[in-house]
Amino acid sequence: MITTQNSYRGTKRPALNRRSWNTIMLTVLGIFFTVVMIFPLYWVIVSSLKNTSELFSTPPTFFPHQIDWSPYISNFIQNTDMWHYMGNSLQIALGTMILTLVLAAPMAYGLARLPIKGKQGLLLVFLVVQMFPSIMLALPLFVIFSQIGLVNSIPAVILAVTTRTLPFATLVIRPYFLSLPRDLEDAAFIDGCNLWGAFYRIILPLSRPGMLTVGALTFLMGWSDFLFPLTLISDDSRRPLTLGIYKFIGEYGVRWNDLMAVSVIAALPIILVFIFGQRYITSGLVAGAVKE
Repeated sequence: MITTQNSYRGTKRPALNRRSWNTIMLTVLGIFFTVVMIFPLYWVIVSSLKNTSELFSTPPTFFPHQIDWSPYISNFIQNTDMWHYMGNSLQIALGTMILTLVLAAPMAYGLARLPIKGKQGLLLVFLVVQMFPSIMLALPLFVIFSQIGLVNSIPAVILAVTTRTLPFATLVIRPYFLSLPRDLEDAAFIDGCNLWGAFYRIILPLSRPGMLTVGALTFLMGWSDFLFPLTLISDDSRRPLTLGIYKFIGEYGVRWNDLMAVSVIAALPIILVFIFGQRYITSGLVAGAVKE
């Protein structure tokens, strides 16, 4: 009996050792890839705090010897142009988010609940459209907006960016509606609600994680878009921050200190959205993944 127990312990110990080694290796790999992903952001922040001589020093320094706040002071205190660009970016991001949610929620609900002919083909079109580069839409949209007088306006950029975010939002929200039981709508119909009433009063509140996920991601898409503002806006007073940063890139050189400082401030909304909304974003991208 003792021999049997010893042999059992002897076979169990190597299995535990292999498991612990696998855990250690996965932890090391996770730390390595985390450092690789975070290092560019760290380098942007550090570079924004260096003076010009230290910025081009060889070998490079991983922490500034003397912190220089002049890029932040000159671009955000002495000069208010960047705040104006950020205001334009905020308008584009919020407008894109609101317009996408208003259009995508009813579309996704219809594709999830209504017996629409060719539904699978339409979903395939939504999926394929996202693979096309934005440059394919930029020129046709410029021609259309020129004919209706929307060029050099923020609504034009909002509509253009929405053409990219709307298929994505519809595909993300639709699984949420599929995951909800139809009994909820049947009960609402018995209580006197019509289809829109059941959607607005019952289905939409229960799909809040999916709506928050789509809202956060479409906000970031509108905030960081570069191609559509470059194509549709030539008036400097209406340019977003993504175009305002290009003021530091000249014909004879790049003002790296100012460029990095503005990039740090431009990244703050993205970082804050993911910090405060990561619980909804991660659960929103996973929880709705149900099979129809």
